[in-house]
Amino acid sequence: MAAGHLRREGGTIGLLYASLGAIVGSGWLFGPLHAAQQAGPLSLGSWAVGAVAILLLALVYAELGPMIPRSGSIVHISHLGNGPLLGRIWSWILFFSYVSIAPVEVTAVLTYANNYLPGFLAGEAGVLSDRGFVAAILLLGVFVLLNFLVIRWVLLLNSAATWWKLIIPAATIFVLLSFSWHPENLQLHHSQGDLEGMFTAVASAGIIFSFFGFRQAIDLAGESRNPGRSIPIAVIGSVLIGTMLYEGLQFAFLMAVNPADLAHGGWSHLAFTGLTGPFAALAAAVGAAWWGVILYVDALVSPAGTAFIYTTSSARITMATGEMGSAPRWLARINGSGVPWIALLAVYAVGALFFFPFPSWQKLVGYISSVTVLSYSLGPIVLLQLRRAMPDAVRPFRLRGAEMLAPAAFVVANWIIFWAGLDTLSFTFVALTILMVVFLVYHYFLAKEGRAQSLGWRYAWWVLPYFAGLWICSYLGPQNLGGRGLLPFFWDMAILAVFSLVILLVALRTTVADQVMRDYVEGLNAVPETAP
Repeated sequence: MAAGHLRREGGTIGLLYASLGAIVGSGWLFGPLHAAQQAGPLSLGSWAVGAVAILLLALVYAELGPMIPRSGSIVHISHLGNGPLLGRIWSWILFFSYVSIAPVEVTAVLTYANNYLPGFLAGEAGVLSDRGFVAAILLLGVFVLLNFLVIRWVLLLNSAATWWKLIIPAATIFVLLSFSWHPENLQLHHSQGDLEGMFTAVASAGIIFSFFGFRQAIDLAGESRNPGRSIPIAVIGSVLIGTMLYEGLQFAFLMAVNPADLAHGGWSHLAFTGLTGPFAALAAAVGAAWWGVILYVDALVSPAGTAFIYTTSSARITMATGEMGSAPRWLARINGSGVPWIALLAVYAVGALFFFPFPSWQKLVGYISSVTVLSYSLGPIVLLQLRRAMPDAVRPFRLRGAEMLAPAAFVVANWIIFWAGLDTLSFTFVALTILMVVFLVYHYFLAKEGRAQSLGWRYAWWVLPYFAGLWICSYLGPQNLGGRGLLPFFWDMAILAVFSLVILLVALRTTVADQVMRDYVEGLNAVPETAP
């Protein structure tokens, strides 16, 4: 088959809807309940914290994305400043963070569907049954098949779904506030647990997970007609619109709950017996059962639309991983319609595996939040490296105050990883360690060019103390996050902030030569995206 090319057919609106469509997924269906359980009325603050955190990272990538307008550009960004070894490590992190998103959205579809098609979930824990596993794998396959359409049709389908996904949550806010109004629910008890919960909910309640969709515009940069203009608008616009929507949903949820349901155990024990869809159950409880029917329909459209567009971007990330040699190069093959078809099949095969260790929505969300924010944490470092190596380069969007905002973004990213808990972090690092050992064995003992090809250890060694420090801070941290309880929550955050700034300085001092970075960026912009 002849080599194909990615098609530059995406406009600003298409990219904005791609990001916004990914932001408004299963997070709105489950996030407000889990956030309220952890933080009570302070869950409104959780969404604000999550929005500020993701906006810091989004601003960083709004500058980086247009400089490397290629699909899967985040993978290319990871290879810029600290050599091939670090690039490979981050390629793996990115790959796992992307391919795990569609499975969590599929799980959300089946969780709501279990109310009218029983049998997808087993027991009261909300985990997939045997029938649910089969349905999940089949549904994931449907999204993969739809992605064999050319990119223009992919974005058109997503744009149509996004209108529905915006209208229904906005209408839900109006319906709940019209039928139920309990301002006494907003009274704060000023407990330490609620205050800590305001932060931990960002990682574990699906808040930061919901905002991850901003990156879709960056991942589709190679298929944009005008990436310099479209990417910043899509990235920043999607985060701001998503924030307004989620704050409204959380406020409506808090106000609509019957105070009697909080009399025994408060917010932490809030549950809707017999129903696995919190907003649909709440609509029925306030006398708007007819709206609950609409929500069950939306519970198919919203997560399905997000799973669809994440399958699109996951294939581009997988393709870029193959292009960079971090995975087999045949993953980068593109068919005559401009579709990275082998990458799509790989996304399906690996994505299906995530249903087994994480068979519920909240379990998947905790893992994804940790590994995805870890994948973003390299962005602030690369931005500062490029500012030094290419100070006069054309930047369609230039982040003002980057010297302050980039370090702040790096610190916040590490806080979110910490908030996800020790178990999630341990799972992530064990998986990375296994991959690293397998790769090094292959590189040094099996690959023909292994010993001759330098991995750039002197540029990447700082990752070892970085990962170790993150784990130690979590291990010594509060018990409610899985730690030993030797460090109080906010003291641990302060220590982690100082540690993050030290790691940032070390990473900036161990970068490759400026000319190497310039050559790399110029080479990427000069070579078209084709199959090898």
